[in-house]
Amino acid sequence: MTDTTLTEWQDPDVIRSALSKKRIAVVGMSSKEHRASYLVGNYLKQKGYVVIPVNPREPEILGLKCYPGLLDIPDPVDVVNVFRVSAAVPQIAEESVKIGAKYLWLQLGVISAQGVSIASQGGLQCIVDRCLKIEHVRYMV
Repeated sequence: MTDTTLTEWQDPDVIRSALSKKRIAVVGMSSKEHRASYLVGNYLKQKGYVVIPVNPREPEILGLKCYPGLLDIPDPVDVVNVFRVSAAVPQIAEESVKIGAKYLWLQLGVISAQGVSIASQGGLQCIVDRCLKIEHVRYMV
């Protein structure tokens, strides 16, 4: 993806629509308080979102049950927010389609044309190279 094609995946209307959903799986969420994934998850929880931590190395984050993978989550997920390396995105996109998520949100610096293609073909709307917390402050506060 180039910078010009990235803007296709940064549509303010799609961002606002994703932010209106309440069940967000945070893939790659860390229990370390200084990590961006922890800060974003904590912020979302404080704002009333249902945060679903996903990290195979953590049993619990922010007092919430942490799931090893998306396919392990028993309840519906609206938005899959990704804090993983770009190479992991295609598999995450496939799992996002399988669980019936509506949005695949790739955090700042997480860019995968293949992952976006998989998610889009599976009916998900995609947001790429944007921070969910920053966009929430921009559009929802």
